[in-house]
Amino acid sequence: MLLAEERWLNNPVVENQLLEAVLETLYMTLATGFFTVLFGLPLGVLLHNLGPKGLNPMSPLYRALSLVVDFGRAVPFIVLMLWIIPFTRLIVGTAIGWEAAVVPLTVGAIPFFARMVENSLREVSWGKVEAVRMMGASDLHVTWNVLLREGLPGIIGGLTITLVTLISFTAMAGAVGGGGLGQLAINYGYNRYQADVMLICVILLVVIVTAVQYTGNFIARRLDHR
Repeated sequence: MLLAEERWLNNPVVENQLLEAVLETLYMTLATGFFTVLFGLPLGVLLHNLGPKGLNPMSPLYRALSLVVDFGRAVPFIVLMLWIIPFTRLIVGTAIGWEAAVVPLTVGAIPFFARMVENSLREVSWGKVEAVRMMGASDLHVTWNVLLREGLPGIIGGLTITLVTLISFTAMAGAVGGGGLGQLAINYGYNRYQADVMLICVILLVVIVTAVQYTGNFIARRLDHR
């Protein structure tokens, strides 16, 4: 028991690389979350407004866009990450490291979050939308002041689920040089049979997921005035 504790305290991985791995995981999650909202939110709004119950229904365009979104959601992340390596190199100049991992993480998360946004906007009462449109409001005004405002709690909930999913994807990215806690757990916990490193990486991932989930739920509850 004493030898195990001494090995843990003197483990250079814990001393030198653990904090860096935690920061890389947070960087990946936050950067990907930012770009996912930047591109996924407009895409979700577009899906809703072109859909059967949208402001400007266009069935052929909606079906084509839905097909692209569903294809993006269907591709397994590890396959997507390897598939778009040339694109990743074009964007960030490398295919290794947490910066490179942000590219496939974002590409994979955008269609997932867009569907979340679309579903949240569908839950907004159509009566409120019609009431505002009858007063002469433009589609942009209705989208911004009714759909997004009323659907914001659901959008925050969808973003929370997306971020939690991204954290698990960052661990998968570590398997192919993406950095973060996933790479640390694989390189030392699995390949070098250091069970203590594996355990603490898992615990830290659980703590991060719990913090994100709690924060997202709290914000969504505060924004929900129904």
